[in-house]
Amino acid sequence: MPTITTKDGAEIFYKDWGSGQPIVFHHGWPLSGDDWDTQMLFFLSQGYRVIAHDRRGHGRSSQTSGGHEMDTYAADVAALAAHLDLSDAVHIGHSTGGGEATRYVARHGKGRVAKAVLIGAVPPIMVKSEKNPGGLPIEVFDGFRAGLAANRAQQFIDIPTGPFYGFNRPGAKVSQGVIDNWWRQGMMGAANAHYECIKAFSETDFTEDLKAIEVPTLVMHGDDDQIVPFADSAPLSSKLLPNGTLKVYPGFPHGMCTTHADVINADLLAFIKA
Repeated sequence: MPTITTKDGAEIFYKDWGSGQPIVFHHGWPLSGDDWDTQMLFFLSQGYRVIAHDRRGHGRSSQTSGGHEMDTYAADVAALAAHLDLSDAVHIGHSTGGGEATRYVARHGKGRVAKAVLIGAVPPIMVKSEKNPGGLPIEVFDGFRAGLAANRAQQFIDIPTGPFYGFNRPGAKVSQGVIDNWWRQGMMGAANAHYECIKAFSETDFTEDLKAIEVPTLVMHGDDDQIVPFADSAPLSSKLLPNGTLKVYPGFPHGMCTTHADVINADLLAFIKA
């Protein structure tokens, strides 16, 4: 399996297919690079080089005892980009991966990144505070931690069966395969990494990172996102980005890259080609 070794000894697994302009995909919590299969196959067929890594503690990467925060996640991506000598790259991040991509592009991407896309992404910051009154209460994330610690396997069934893909909505077309694949990806990773990553995705403030990103950035979000609520994320991020564009998808869920791949892939291609 192709891996790179970071400065602290973590092995980061990655997939690197095709040739042409590189597109780097950043997955959400608690998944792996496999969550991007549909997008990677599509863009491979369009003549792009597609790359997806498993975040440390996730998927096939090292189950490290530390480093489960955004600075290290971004540094791991920087190490991968340097190893693969990427330039003119497009970075696409979903959910937690949107936070990772934001920090990477802001702090490490100068000279390597052409464009960025944030899909159902966690920036600017998820948790409620005086500065972010529209955020989710810390108790929501404490509940995630408690559920993970008590019965991670059950939690990783409940999330995709319910809010992640909008399968809990009336008339939803439920796919057992999609639910099982979510569970499979999650259970490959480390419980400690998943536990600590909840703090990383909910409490990290990406405000200054967003302000520092100069490349064209597309912010895509479903307005029925039950995981990262729309009102406190995408509109705020797009305003902070110097060169940001907001695209809203009425009725689409958090996992819209899977449930509405045909729509999302077409819009991604149009943005990359523009």
